[in-house]
Amino acid sequence: MEKLKIIQDYCRQFNLSGITQFCQQALQDAQSKQMSYSDYTVMLLKHEAEIRQKKNLERSLKAAKLPLKHDLGSYDYTVDNGINKTRLKQLIELNWLDQLYNIVLMGPSGTGKTFIAAGLCYQAVTAGYKAYFRTMEEIVNVLKMKDFTRTALADYRKLVKANLIVIDDIMLFPLDKPAAVALFNFVNQLYEKTAFIITTNKSPQQWAQMLNDEVLATALLDRLLYRCEVISLKGKSFRMKNRKTIFEND
Repeated sequence: MEKLKIIQDYCRQFNLSGITQFCQQALQDAQSKQMSYSDYTVMLLKHEAEIRQKKNLERSLKAAKLPLKHDLGSYDYTVDNGINKTRLKQLIELNWLDQLYNIVLMGPSGTGKTFIAAGLCYQAVTAGYKAYFRTMEEIVNVLKMKDFTRTALADYRKLVKANLIVIDDIMLFPLDKPAAVALFNFVNQLYEKTAFIITTNKSPQQWAQMLNDEVLATALLDRLLYRCEVISLKGKSFRMKNRKTIFEND
């Protein structure tokens, strides 16, 4: 037991938390199965690697800031909203991400835009990509505050190194000129090295109204639509169709 404690102390010194926790069990397994030194070493290192991968994924998912509902495994394909099972599976394969294609999910509120975008972001994170989910309001706030607060600057630095950025509900509300220019500069800086997923309930023509600048809206759309798949969703709001009530049925 004294040697076990020494091993654990060394593991803590070298930040081998997985081996620290697994060390005693590993010794017992090695003795009972009469493992060779090499097999025992491989077992320890494999466990450490698995623990680190798990922690890295947990950190990446936390940084992604996904909404609660993002599991595309529960997607209801019986809903006729304009995207079928084959197309969604192709999107889940993420080939478009490696090719730096953008995805624009366009349609009325409640047709599944945010759910699909969050699900694809989750798939990207679990596949090892740097992927982040943000609303347009969050993006605008980061761009506005990055020169004033450490939190905003840290988030900005993550975003500019991303493989994928989801901008949810873009053009949901009007932007003043400084915010519109900042958003354009952000997209312009990244569009050749980062893939975007955009969700919006506004047509391209309405973007000019939200930005109050047709030239700026055209330039922004030009960057986003250059290499892009536009998916138009339709139908009635899923949330309104499945609206909850506090009252029991009479």
